[in-house]
Amino acid sequence: MKGDLNEFRGVWTLGECRDGEISSVSFELLNWGRSLADKLGVELSSVIIGYGIKDKLEELIYRGADKVYAVDHPLLERFTPDAYSRVLERLVEEYKPEIFIASATTLGRTVMPILAARIETGLTADCTGLDIEPDTRLLLQTRPAIGGNVMATIKTPNHRPQMATVRPRSKRPLRRDPSRKGEIILKEYPEELYRSKVKFVKFIKDETTEAPLQEADVVVAGGKGLKGEKNFKMLYELARLLGGAVGASRQAVDMGWISYSHQVGLSGKTVSPRLYMAIGISGAVQHLAGMTSSETVVAINTDPEANIFKVSDFGIVGDLFEIVPLLIEKIKERKEGRKDG
Repeated sequence: MKGDLNEFRGVWTLGECRDGEISSVSFELLNWGRSLADKLGVELSSVIIGYGIKDKLEELIYRGADKVYAVDHPLLERFTPDAYSRVLERLVEEYKPEIFIASATTLGRTVMPILAARIETGLTADCTGLDIEPDTRLLLQTRPAIGGNVMATIKTPNHRPQMATVRPRSKRPLRRDPSRKGEIILKEYPEELYRSKVKFVKFIKDETTEAPLQEADVVVAGGKGLKGEKNFKMLYELARLLGGAVGASRQAVDMGWISYSHQVGLSGKTVSPRLYMAIGISGAVQHLAGMTSSETVVAINTDPEANIFKVSDFGIVGDLFEIVPLLIEKIKERKEGRKDG
């Protein structure tokens, strides 16, 4: 949006909900936003659109928001890009935030470019870093470029709001604080604003994994070292025993061994599990960018010089076709022992 830039003030994050529940990415974004808002000395607000969420909005305050702008209507129960972007445009025009950030989920990657085009401002996608330039108050938006070989820092000096998306699971939510107080603002607009040309048909669950990859506490990922699609069966079994999800390197996906929904890295998903197991993965820079925020990294590779060992907490140099079956066997024995006990 053009106009007097001094009229724009505050940091906004785009919350998300599904089936009347606020998604965890909403709380992760508040961690990003809190740092920016504190540096600017402004309020942090969360914007959320959906249906059946009125009773859940306090949670956004507990997780770091000073204000919550919510639009709750039956026609907004399912995400539709045209309706959501119109609602967000109305909100931005009325309240004029200087920064607006979203998660690079399907929703964020879809609606933020539409909104940026409607209000005529810039958008930097898939940022890995956000900061404030002290002298100018400009948002410094850092993201990988040229295949991940360089990092570019982008500014939006002449238009507002400054908009960016960040990878999901790239930060952990702030600690929940039920003592926090804030303001909840429920907005209502004419019903025609909520009507969409898009018809929801059905939701098809990815049946190849029990736990969504980006929400899993344990990720068992395989790469080129698995040598074929059939060998991913070992990883599925190991992930099942550990209560986790299966991930993969881009090479494994490109060779058709596993679907793209499992890809971890710059061109795939960013994960931040408690345990990340990299099995037969060499550790290309593009892959590391998607998993280095994991709490504990365990790597199995035959090459002692593999790059993956530089970021791993525990490394095993050896044949994965010997190590993984043995690991599965030992976990099963331990589980059986608990049952017998």
